[in-house]
Amino acid sequence: MTAAVSGVLDAAKDFEVTIADTPERLRDAYRLRHQVYCMERGYEPGDGTLETDRFDRRAGHALLTQRSTGRLVGTVRIVAPANRGQGLDLPMQSLCGEGAFRSLPTYRTGEISRFAISKALRDSSADGIPLRLGLMRGVVQLSSEMGIHNWCAIMEHTLLRLLRGSGIHFQPLGPAVEYHGLRQPCWGPVTQVLGRMREERRAVWEYVTDGGTLWPHQIEAVAA
Repeated sequence: MTAAVSGVLDAAKDFEVTIADTPERLRDAYRLRHQVYCMERGYEPGDGTLETDRFDRRAGHALLTQRSTGRLVGTVRIVAPANRGQGLDLPMQSLCGEGAFRSLPTYRTGEISRFAISKALRDSSADGIPLRLGLMRGVVQLSSEMGIHNWCAIMEHTLLRLLRGSGIHFQPLGPAVEYHGLRQPCWGPVTQVLGRMREERRAVWEYVTDGGTLWPHQIEAVAA
């Protein structure tokens, strides 16, 4: 493990991942989303001081808190697929069209979205990577608890590049689309994403999966 990776993982230990499993924690997630998506970026209209949509009812939510200050600094959600017979009904489908999703399994596929980081730390190069890894740890935990085995998302190319630097690789799902700037629809089977992460960045995998305990399923070795 390089000194740079060691420093990132040491910094990540200052952030605690919790599941938003109470009304109070959910409000904290929606409040931070309002701050990031409505106030700072103007992506969503919001409602008062909270940012929510219809997908939140079947989503799992994770929170990232800075241990040294007690501040909520990040949140992410995974939207579960709709009931069988109704298709996936995921947020990004309205942007990508049904054609891009024909190759995706409809069973156990969830969308990673509302990947939100507080501006105070988002603009810090020292803290940016540990925050993203902390949110990915939340994604892994949520996926295990929700029975999600395939991830899809629509991400900025910059975020995809940063994740690749940590050994987290997604596959393109059709062409890039315009959504608050150019975004790339992407997806990946959880077993393959985590398998490649373990091969390329073992220490990152140890942190993101808590040594495999957050994802107790067999993972696949995937050639680069």
